[in-house]
Amino acid sequence: MSKLALVTGATSGIGKAFAERLADDGYDLVVVGRRQERLAEFAAAHTQVKVRTLAADLSTDAGINTVAEVCSGEPLDLLVNNAGVAHYMPLAELPAEKARELVNVKVLAPTLLARAAVGGMVERGRGAIINVAGMIAFSGPASHSQMPRRAVYAGTLAHLVAMSQTLSAELEGTGVQVQVVCPGVVATEFHERQGMDLSAVPRMSAGDLVTAALRGLELGEVVCAPGVEDASLLDAVFHADLAAFAGQSPELATRYRTS
Repeated sequence: MSKLALVTGATSGIGKAFAERLADDGYDLVVVGRRQERLAEFAAAHTQVKVRTLAADLSTDAGINTVAEVCSGEPLDLLVNNAGVAHYMPLAELPAEKARELVNVKVLAPTLLARAAVGGMVERGRGAIINVAGMIAFSGPASHSQMPRRAVYAGTLAHLVAMSQTLSAELEGTGVQVQVVCPGVVATEFHERQGMDLSAVPRMSAGDLVTAALRGLELGEVVCAPGVEDASLLDAVFHADLAAFAGQSPELATRYRTS
């Protein structure tokens, strides 16, 4: 029996690489994107499996609802929440409509699509959800001199990390896996669409990212960082998070008390 995967943002870059790899692995697919012509091109090029195309704009309620209906109504084995927009700019310079689009695509859509898919996965006792975030999720403490400010973008990716970790814990023992994959800079047209030329910057291929994510699922990783060789660095971050969480008290900390 064929497995079924739904991939958002499947018309280019990381999403297309996921869809291509999954098709090669024998998955039937629901490919989601804004551009119907690109979805049709993908389907025509991958006739070895069943490919359903679904044109939807995940920055809109209608688009999210359309895809959520498929997530809840189809027996998905894998949901890849990949769709994204960049909008790299400081909050004060970010137009309201772009802020709304970014939060809808990278926070609201993954949240509601995961919610729609997870119930059926739990009932079937199997399935996986992969959320595509990025290492920028860990960049909050960086000073302005270290990297340009992109508060909303970084915040949306951090949401995906925390949500994935917590959802994975909620689903312990159900047979359903959750992963958030956090690449660095990837060689796709994603940045070009934002008018950014990163051709001189060393970049990971989208194919390598997909290899890491799928291998990470096999390894049981919840947070997959394809470009981080020393996994203990991630462990240190998470141990520090839990230490801070456990270190709270109902008493006011000394540094906040007046003399």
